[in-house]
Amino acid sequence: MPGPPIPLADTKAQYESLLPELRRVIDEVLISSRFVLGPNVEAFEREAAAYLGVPETIGVANGTDAIVIALDALGVGSGDEVVCPAFTFFATAEAIARVGATPVFAEIDPQTLVLDPEDVAARITRNTKAIVPVHLFGRPAPLGDIAELGVPIVEDAAQAFGSPDIARLGVASTFSFYPSKNLFGLGDGGLIASRDPELAERIRLLRFHGSKAKRIFERVGYNSRLDEIQAAALRIFLLRLDGWTRLRREAAERYRELGLADLVETPPDEHGHVYHLFVCRSPERDRLSAALTEERIGHATYYEPPLHLQPALRHLGYERGSLPVTEQAAAENISLPLWPGITAEQQERVVEVVRLAARVQATR
Repeated sequence: MPGPPIPLADTKAQYESLLPELRRVIDEVLISSRFVLGPNVEAFEREAAAYLGVPETIGVANGTDAIVIALDALGVGSGDEVVCPAFTFFATAEAIARVGATPVFAEIDPQTLVLDPEDVAARITRNTKAIVPVHLFGRPAPLGDIAELGVPIVEDAAQAFGSPDIARLGVASTFSFYPSKNLFGLGDGGLIASRDPELAERIRLLRFHGSKAKRIFERVGYNSRLDEIQAAALRIFLLRLDGWTRLRREAAERYRELGLADLVETPPDEHGHVYHLFVCRSPERDRLSAALTEERIGHATYYEPPLHLQPALRHLGYERGSLPVTEQAAAENISLPLWPGITAEQQERVVEVVRLAARVQATR
C-alpha cells in the first residue's frame, strides 16, 4: 500500500498558524470599507521597497499586468522586439505581445535553465527595445552579463521574491503574488519595483487608467490595482519570508544530503537561489512520474511545449528544433515536493521512490 500522500507544495501549512492575524487584518479592512488603493497598499509598497532595496514599488492586480505595464511605461510597442526565454510561463511572452511588440526567444543555459547571455547577444537587433530575463524556479538569471549588452532589462521575478540578487540591474522588476509563490497572497496580486523615479511615476499613472486623479486622464492606461485585503495579507507574509526562504534552502540541501543527485540531475545551488520549486531533470522523466503517481507523491512538469511551439505564437515562425536546449529541458524536467516545513521523513520517502524507480529502469 502506498504511504500517505505528499503534496508538491503545502501553502496552507504556511499560513494556517497565521489565521488569527489574517482574520484580524481582514476585519479591519471590512470595517474601514477602504478596499482599493488604501492604507495597506501604501504601507505594503513602502515595506516591499525597503525589503527589495529600491526607492519605490507599485502594487498592481497580478504578475502579468506587472510585466505589461512595465513594458508600456518603458515605451515598448509596435515594431519593437523584446528578447526573453521560451522556457517560462506563457505570461512572459504574452505581456510582450500585449503591448504590440514581438517576443524573440533566446536559448537557456542547460544547467541553470535561465537565459544564456551569449545567445541573448546573438538575438539583439536594432529593433530590440528590452530584455525580459526570468528568474526561473527561484534561481536568478545572470543579470550582470545581460546588463553588459546595453539593452534595458525588465526582470520577470515572479518566482524569486526573497532572492538578494534581484531588483538590482533591471530598469523595472516585476512580481506575482499568486498563491503558489514564495511571497504569496490570498488571490491574485502583483508588484513592480523600479529605481528610476520617472519610470515609476509612469507606472503609477498607467495602473489607474492613466490618471493621477479621477477626472484628468493623461494616457490610455489599465485598471490594475492591488486591493487592500491582498496588501494586508502580504504585509503579514512579508515578515515571515526570510524564515520561509531559509527553510526552502534547508530542504533543498537535505535532498542533496539524501543522495538525490546520484539518481537524477538536481538543480545546482547558488547563493541567491530561493527554491520556488525543486526542479530536477531525467531522460526517464515519464517513468519517474508514473512511480511518483503510484506512491501518491506530488510532482509536476513545466513548460511543455515551450513558448516558441505554443499555438498562440505559431505566427512567429519557430519550429521544433529551433531551440534544442529549451526543448530538451521541457521534455526532461520534473519538480519534486518542497515547501517551508516539509519534513525530513517526507523527503526521505520521495528519494526512496526515486531510487526504486531508478533501479527498475536499470534492470530493463
